Amino acid sequence: MSLQYLFSNPRQRWILSLLIGVVSMTLPTESFGQTESSGQTENRAGQSAAAEANNRQDPAANSGNNRRERDSGWQAKGQSGAIATGSRRSADAGLAMLQAGGNAADAAVTSLLVQSVVESQLFCFGGELPIIIYNAERKTVEVIVGLGAAPELATSDWFEANRKGVIQGRDDVANAVVPGVLDACLVALERHGTRSFAQCAEAMLAVLSERAAMTVEQVQAARGRRNESLAPEAWIRHHQNFHKLIQRLVTAEQTASDRMQGLRRVRDYFYRGPVARELDAWSQANGGLLRFSDLARHHTRVDEPLTIDFADYTIYKCGVWSQGPFLLQTLEMLEPYDLTKWTRHSPEYIHTITEAMKLCFADRDAYLGDPEFVEVPIGPMLSSNYLEMRRGLIDPQRASQDQIAGDPRTPAPILGIPPQDHKITSGKSDDTSNCLVADQWGNVVSATPSGWGGVIAGDTGIELGSRMIGLTCWENHPSELMPGKRPRITLTPTLVCRDGKPVFAVSVAGGDQQDQASIQILLNRLIYGMEPAEAVRSGRFSTEHHINWFGHEPFKPGTLQVTRDIEAEVVAALKQRGHQVSVGGTAGRAVVLSIDPATGEKHAAGDQGRFAAGY
Repeated sequence: MSLQYLFSNPRQRWILSLLIGVVSMTLPTESFGQTESSGQTENRAGQSAAAEANNRQDPAANSGNNRRERDSGWQAKGQSGAIATGSRRSADAGLAMLQAGGNAADAAVTSLLVQSVVESQLFCFGGELPIIIYNAERKTVEVIVGLGAAPELATSDWFEANRKGVIQGRDDVANAVVPGVLDACLVALERHGTRSFAQCAEAMLAVLSERAAMTVEQVQAARGRRNESLAPEAWIRHHQNFHKLIQRLVTAEQTASDRMQGLRRVRDYFYRGPVARELDAWSQANGGLLRFSDLARHHTRVDEPLTIDFADYTIYKCGVWSQGPFLLQTLEMLEPYDLTKWTRHSPEYIHTITEAMKLCFADRDAYLGDPEFVEVPIGPMLSSNYLEMRRGLIDPQRASQDQIAGDPRTPAPILGIPPQDHKITSGKSDDTSNCLVADQWGNVVSATPSGWGGVIAGDTGIELGSRMIGLTCWENHPSELMPGKRPRITLTPTLVCRDGKPVFAVSVAGGDQQDQASIQILLNRLIYGMEPAEAVRSGRFSTEHHINWFGHEPFKPGTLQVTRDIEAEVVAALKQRGHQVSVGGTAGRAVVLSIDPATGEKHAAGDQGRFAAGY
């Protein structure tokens, strides 16, 4: 077969592009896909500019008709398409899909499926996947709520009797909600994509095949710095089972007569067919709460996004089941300030933003939850009248030591009752990844995938998450556990439009730090005009003056973490205002993607341990 034939035949070009992406995926580079082990990132000592430059070129990707020069590394540019994710392997796979003619939804699903393999300690196949998508043809933005619900057997009485009233954080078979990732991917393909599940899963299957064929010695040699919970033999067996699961889903799709029917058959096979029954049987045998009926009832909501106008931009966020409203409230509270009169990272700048975040965190903790079970006063919470009242509580000279929720219903600036926390904590998170994609037609995907700390469901190939940690056993709490209720989650992708078209997207990993980082990145870009790479790599600060959404640990009054590049005089001035300052690394692990509205050029960039690619 000639090269001319390969490059002239669309189907062959598509396969070749995917193979190019897979060939570039080497296990030692990714250390099994695990990224930085904490919510703080710093540049590794000794990493040379030459090494980064070598990372950014891949001549193989330039072959074929209409191929543009490929760019990759921690930042990348492209005229036709760009992607930023949590691993090199997933970035390569997503870019290959773009180069093969797939759109942003196709590329995002392709990348996310690979991520669920190579980043499984941060984002597992049985986890969660909120997605914001801009559809260029329809000129619409919508939110895919890739979040499963608590099983029917999950009640406060059960946890009181079996877990002393505490919903555990890790390695607990009872802590899994219904897996939401697969259906979120299928909904994205149905509503916005052009490819089949099999086409998007091809790169994932290639990675799984590689891992399933490894020896114990190879696994031991390739493991990175992070601890693996599975012994090498079990690790190999899990990937063999995972490969079988995805191949079974592909086979189910192949019985259909068209693409849309095929996607429905994948869904039915997993949620209402053999996989659901196998998961039910395993769960019953191992003391779990998930049952066939829980999976059969699963439905992925498609929501209108929450929005605000900020400066000359429109900010889009997920709904009240996420912490997205916290970011919108904070930016609305900050908009009347002329932030540019302050130097970035000056005492005034850091103090004002931190105090605004404290107030909005208090509202977040007091009100947000699953809107099908909780009446969240989101309209009043975002109203200018209410936020003006709340803004008046910011003391320009003193750091607040209290958690002060407001009363948006009355409205009144102070509710008088602090948000409820817990005497016992289940532990903090160490989870979550990123996925941003833009294509040549103007479509944009912003997603924050997660799923961590759960258990592997026997031989089903499914690694479950532990997201029920976001629910509680406290009566009348917005996160009170109820059968069928979705936990509130920190996952919170961001999309920014100007004049109706996307110009910027952000995705951050790091639990409660996610939107603290997003706020600062947005200000860097939208107010201070930083280039994307500088906006994401600039040092960030954060506070724990909020209830931890992973186990509901009480707030830590006045805490403030700043990066080491903050001048000593600034730290001293912040301490004089009453901030409990500690110095460390940058909060969160972020990726960004910008689109130049004039030229269409795309620029993706990420923190250390994140990867970008473009063409």
